[in-house]
Amino acid sequence: MEELNLREKSYFDDRATKEMAVHLKSGQKTPKEILSYACRILAMTGQEAGLAGQISMRSDRPGAYWTLRFGLGFDEATPDDFIEVDRDLHTLTGEGMANPATRFHLWVYEARPDVMSLIHTHAPWVSALAAARQPLVVAQMDMTPLYDDCAFLGEWPGVPIADQEGVIISRALGNKKSIILAHHGFLTAGRSVQEATYLAVYLERAARMQIRAQVFGPVTPVDDTLAREAHDYLLKTSIVNATFDYWSRQVDRCSQYSA
Repeated sequence: MEELNLREKSYFDDRATKEMAVHLKSGQKTPKEILSYACRILAMTGQEAGLAGQISMRSDRPGAYWTLRFGLGFDEATPDDFIEVDRDLHTLTGEGMANPATRFHLWVYEARPDVMSLIHTHAPWVSALAAARQPLVVAQMDMTPLYDDCAFLGEWPGVPIADQEGVIISRALGNKKSIILAHHGFLTAGRSVQEATYLAVYLERAARMQIRAQVFGPVTPVDDTLAREAHDYLLKTSIVNATFDYWSRQVDRCSQYSA
């Protein structure tokens, strides 16, 4: 019998990364189609709260971004429902107005050139943590995409329709990809719409897991080294995009069943 040799984890990581680049290829979607799917994924995962949530994507035009026109819920978003707005939330492209609460997005985009998309919702489980003013404790593998990447703002600055709230939230976010906002909800900041959505879904799941686990006693954090390793692996672009595509297919199937 051939003897098995133990190889370093880096060997398998490198191999998987190369194979995913070949086999996990996303289909072609326009930016507004991706935004539309992101909204419906958020709705499918229970993250709508009336008109309170927002999604945006940085525009090619300096100082501008795309967002869902105000008055629509995530579950009814279509590609034609996205508008481009400037720094003062004046509509540049499309019809309608932006949610006034997206003003704080401007400050995050200004502070973080690496961020291409922002999602803010009042998802129920994260909102429960926010109401209890509890930061996230990364205690299980599926929570590790948030490891050392989820900030916490302990005081609520009020409805974010003015500039000061944007200053406070962007400073509290710092260089991290997500933040829990006490008494409020959360924000995810992605290198793409897909990544912002991926983080939003996993942050809500992580909050649910933390709250459920607390029934059994104190929540024990994952080892730092292993959590960092898992964080970097699970945030590979190929995994993020393939997961987004899977959720998009779920959205399509749900639409077919309800038609």
